[in-house]
Amino acid sequence: MQVKSAVFVKSAQKASQCPPQTLPEFAFIGRSNVGKSSLINYLTRQKGLAKVSGTPGKTRLINYFLVNDSWHLVDLPGYGYAKVSKTDRQGFSAIITQYLEARDKLTCLFVLVDSRLAPQKMDVEFMTLLGQHGIPFAIVFTKTDKIGIQVLKDNVDVYTKKLLEYWEELPPMFYTSSSKKSGADEVLGYIEECIAIVNTNME
Repeated sequence: MQVKSAVFVKSAQKASQCPPQTLPEFAFIGRSNVGKSSLINYLTRQKGLAKVSGTPGKTRLINYFLVNDSWHLVDLPGYGYAKVSKTDRQGFSAIITQYLEARDKLTCLFVLVDSRLAPQKMDVEFMTLLGQHGIPFAIVFTKTDKIGIQVLKDNVDVYTKKLLEYWEELPPMFYTSSSKKSGADEVLGYIEECIAIVNTNME
């Protein structure tokens, strides 16, 4: 898939304020400092589309972007931020839960994890919750340029073994580096495949 256009649509404080459900939605979520905004900018080839910040918990709204006039990229608030108040953390959870329950057009939720780290309890718990509720998701390992190939393989193997404790089949996995410009074609290719399936099912 070639991204020819990507424009900001709106921000929503709750699911009821999201745009009408007329297009496939692909949402991105992750923990603090995982590189979500950088990845969104890299995927859309627009440096300032999503605001990049070193402050954990910067994304507190549901941000919608229209890509190629055919699908919505959704930037969700993160989870597990240690440096925000308990009230804010609960607010993030409520927004995320509302969105996941309300959006029938959610085609895939991309869960971003830092490739440098071993499986984090909160990430695994979040993915388990997605599986229990039948929400389709994929895992995106970010910052793969920060570690060697063998270390990356070892970390992914640990993640795989951990996930297989809960599932018989693993979700799709992607490996990205926004700074080294790698992995976008694979993620966008998967999105293109999902959209083709959605369109086929509508015929």
